[in-house]
Amino acid sequence: MSDRSGIFAGDDPFAIARAWLAEAEATEINDPNAIALSTVDANGLPNARMVLLKEIEAQAFVFYTNYGSAKAQEIEQAGKAAFVMHWKSLRRQIRVRGLVEREEGPKADEYYASRSLKSRLGAWASEQSQPLSSRAALMAEVAKVTAKHGPNPSRPPFWGGFRINPLEIEFWADGAFRLHDRFRWTRVGVKGEWEIARLNP
Repeated sequence: MSDRSGIFAGDDPFAIARAWLAEAEATEINDPNAIALSTVDANGLPNARMVLLKEIEAQAFVFYTNYGSAKAQEIEQAGKAAFVMHWKSLRRQIRVRGLVEREEGPKADEYYASRSLKSRLGAWASEQSQPLSSRAALMAEVAKVTAKHGPNPSRPPFWGGFRINPLEIEFWADGAFRLHDRFRWTRVGVKGEWEIARLNP
């Protein structure tokens, strides 16, 4: 596009996303890598929640969760997900829609090991999204898994990552008089060539 310059310039949408996130890390007060992740249940009813994006790879976006959670169950059932990253300080957002696959190999082990010990033990203790009788019951379970797994717990088999392979990425930036700039990158299949279109605000 002839007018795709400045913050929108480049031939790699993942590089643009990484650059925007790097800028946000200097301006956002909390969790610049937070995304609003959307999934649908078996009845097609949408669900959304905030999670932390942990990596922008060469061709995908990665986050981690408990595979027994509602989000994970809905992703596994549909094989698709969407998210939006919004930075108030930059007045920008990135919207992503795509196909999802698990990341449960060495990369998941490495990320799990990088977390604080309490977070690693918490992953063992929490049956994410399941009913819980009380906070005390959760803390008792934390104590139990701490005694069982010790100071260097391995990654739980029910906990790992998801990789979102986008078919669509939209970059949005605030414009004067609500005449925002929007560029949508789309491709047919995760190996396809990107097509770029400027959208009306």
